[in-house]
Amino acid sequence: MAQRLQAVYDHLRGSNLSKLQAKNPDDVVITAAFRTPLCKAKKGQFKDTGSDELLISLFKAARSKIGVDPGVIGDICVGTVLTKSAPYAARAAALTAGFPESTPVQIVNRFCSSGLMAVSVISNQIRNGEIECGLALGYENMTANPDGGASGLADEIMAHPVAKDCIQPMGWTSENVAADFNISRDRMDEFAARSHQRAEAAQRNGYFANEIVPTEAFGKTEDGKKVKITVTEDDGIRKGTTKESLGRIRAAFPQWAPGNTTGGNASQITDGGAFVLLMTRRKAEQLGVPIIAKHVATSVAGLAPRIMGIGPTYAIPKLLERTGINTSDVDVWEINEAFASMYVYCVEKLELDPEKVNVNGGAIAFGHPLGATGARQIATGLNELRRRKGKVLVTSMCIGLGMGAAALFIGE
Repeated sequence: MAQRLQAVYDHLRGSNLSKLQAKNPDDVVITAAFRTPLCKAKKGQFKDTGSDELLISLFKAARSKIGVDPGVIGDICVGTVLTKSAPYAARAAALTAGFPESTPVQIVNRFCSSGLMAVSVISNQIRNGEIECGLALGYENMTANPDGGASGLADEIMAHPVAKDCIQPMGWTSENVAADFNISRDRMDEFAARSHQRAEAAQRNGYFANEIVPTEAFGKTEDGKKVKITVTEDDGIRKGTTKESLGRIRAAFPQWAPGNTTGGNASQITDGGAFVLLMTRRKAEQLGVPIIAKHVATSVAGLAPRIMGIGPTYAIPKLLERTGINTSDVDVWEINEAFASMYVYCVEKLELDPEKVNVNGGAIAFGHPLGATGARQIATGLNELRRRKGKVLVTSMCIGLGMGAAALFIGE
């Protein structure tokens, strides 16, 4: 009776939610979603861990937590942005961590959405019947691989009025959003302080414990020798942050008006990774592994590179229209906080309930390891969805070069 009433209610308000909640053997489901701690680049607990070493540790963590024989995994997709020789590193790290030679590895790079794109690649392969089970990882070691930007592009590109903006610094795009849409410094600091405070509370209350997997790393002794350590929690969360304290921080990009972006209201530069195991519902039931959620759909969109930060306001409506649900159906939103300017704009433009968006903080508070974020949001969002006993998660992010992405998950 309750299900029939819910179906009637959904129909009356024009939602497709009850249909999306139906279970089918061919559904693409998630059976594991975890992340490493997120650590400050060049200063945090991963600073002495090489890029390949951290990637090996991520693969080892995945192997220890997925709950299935690695031999059943039909493909692995790694999302990463800055990793040098990424295909070599990923394949070699997977083998080193104990994944079999028979399991292939591929790389995907769509800047800040790369972790989500890895999940979508694996999900689509499963839907197409190419594989029954696949592993998606998102990863970035920004200590070892700093973002050097683009250089040496063709004169024709640099003469194009839009294409030339693709190589501009991300701080410039943040200031463009603030200027074009009248996002004040006060409003940016208000949203940023909320992120810091929520992350501090979530860490204090142990909310992240169920999504973080302890991760092998290296430290150094006083005489410079490398020693193995285990990292268990985020180290970039700034305790005691307030809007007033953020208001005292100088502009990070005073050369671009209005100069509202600071080190306190922009995402931190961070090292870390995350992984998601996907398979058909049929395969999950055969293997006897718990089903956490169903991946329903991913949508991507393009927009002017100069205001790339508002990408979620293009991708989210596209996703909702495609899946037939409303913003009111969503229990938890994870929208990447690349900069407070875009965060404010996206929440207000989409008229989202702030009490459902980044409820445990976001990238402003604990960092944005570029390739990892898309997968990290899934681990964080599904963890919170379970804690709230909710059903619908939407993740989204802006993407450098002028894009946005969003994905819909139904919790179980």
